[in-house]
Amino acid sequence: MTGAPGRVVIVGASAAGLTAAETLRREGHAGTITLVGDEAAAPYDRPPLSKEILSGAWTPDRLPLRTPADLDALGLDSRYGRRAVRLNTAQRTVVLSDGTEVPYDGLIVATGVRPRKLPGAPAHVLRTLDDALALKDRLGPGRSLAVVGAGFLGAEAAAVAAGLGTRVILLEPAPVPLAHAVGEEVGRMLAQVHLDHGVDLRTGIGVAEVVPEGVRLDDGSVVEADTVLVAIGSGPNTEWLAGSGLRLADGLVCDQFSAAAPGVYGAGDVARWHNPLFGIPMRIEHRTNAAEQGMAAARNLLGAQRPFAPVPYFWSDQYDMKIRAYGCLRGHHEVRITEGSLTERKFTAVYRTDDRLTGVLSIGMPPRSIRPWQQAIAARALWRQAVALPEGTAA
Repeated sequence: MTGAPGRVVIVGASAAGLTAAETLRREGHAGTITLVGDEAAAPYDRPPLSKEILSGAWTPDRLPLRTPADLDALGLDSRYGRRAVRLNTAQRTVVLSDGTEVPYDGLIVATGVRPRKLPGAPAHVLRTLDDALALKDRLGPGRSLAVVGAGFLGAEAAAVAAGLGTRVILLEPAPVPLAHAVGEEVGRMLAQVHLDHGVDLRTGIGVAEVVPEGVRLDDGSVVEADTVLVAIGSGPNTEWLAGSGLRLADGLVCDQFSAAAPGVYGAGDVARWHNPLFGIPMRIEHRTNAAEQGMAAARNLLGAQRPFAPVPYFWSDQYDMKIRAYGCLRGHHEVRITEGSLTERKFTAVYRTDDRLTGVLSIGMPPRSIRPWQQAIAARALWRQAVALPEGTAA
């Protein structure tokens, strides 16, 4: 392709970065592709860390995203175990933690996020394989775990720990866990599931710091636990971009093409891009989006210039529940149960923002049951039309 970059640097060796590299090769890019990753391991999958790895159902050898032979076939200049520490857009170089400078003609930023922490004594977080293995060693009968934060990550870890016989205290500052995302009714139902499995769920609780005995709450009292997991969200890894001239605001700010500047694209958890389907900026920390945006960024770097306008998808496994969701659920104005019931914990819920259908969530339902809703969201269906959809049809 005329004007295509000869040397591409991808900073971030996880799902988004690897998918971007594969897409570049698949689209015919024959130049150098340098893949930089701060972990020593080759790209591996992260969603199983809070599920299969933490529970012991999987061993770590099941995590790699590709075989060594598949990676070799890509012909990458792999720089594992090194961080990007500075970007010079004028000279088009990425400076690594070992002092080397890597030149680029095209750059894809896929540096992901890092867990937020609490002040005080050391505590566990859950982002890397090492994190998951360290936490796993602390779980089991006779052990206690305080989980700070009842979002999806904290809820998954709490569910696994409880299943292993650990006494779990789940602390959440909001009155209803996940209400801001899934709605109060669904949030209360998810909270009750934890209670039914013996988790000591405490809501409306602020945690001030981690202490050797557990955690100290805002009121000065201490919740005792052998182990503490902090799951209070993540922050985008953008510090190395300071002074680069790129716009940073809760992530690397990108346009609808995932472009942050000429020849510079963002992908995955670190990218805050304008999704034209919903007409708002988004930064999404989900596995599916990382892979899809990695592909989109690579194609647009090569000149495709197609807007990245997905219907975001995520899933969560908690106890015996499979939770699936499409769209943008946050900031919704109405939730409606269209099939099943909350009492049976088997249902489909749809979400309205202004006059549009913007999201759907299902628990215990077959995947095909929400595909028509996904299609309706992609078609920007009006709420009044969408909620009248016969089963199995799209807008």
